Amino acid sequence: KTALDIATAPIKVGSKAVDLATTSQSEADEKRGRELRKREEKLGKLERRYRDQREDCEDGSRKACEKARETYQEIERLRPTIPYAPDD
Repeated sequence: KTALDIATAPIKVGSKAVDLATTSQSEADEKRGRELRKREEKLGKLERRYRDQREDCEDGSRKACEKARETYQEIERLRPTIPYAPDD
C-alpha cells in the first residue's frame, strides 16, 4: 500500500494543481455575466448623460453639444460589446 501511495502521489498532486489552476465553466460564466452587467450599467449611464447633454445642446449650449458628440462616440464604441437581447 505504501508503494502504491508513493507511486500515485505525484498524480494526485498534479491533478489537484490542475483543479486549482483551471477556472470552472460556471465560474467563467459568472465572470462573463458580471462583466456584461458592468458594461450594461455603463451604457445606461452614458445614455442618460447623452440625453441630458442633448437637452442642454438644444437649449443653445455649444459646450453641451461637443460633450454630447463625445458621449455618443463612447456609446457607439461600447454598444457592440453588449449582446442583443430580443424582446419576448
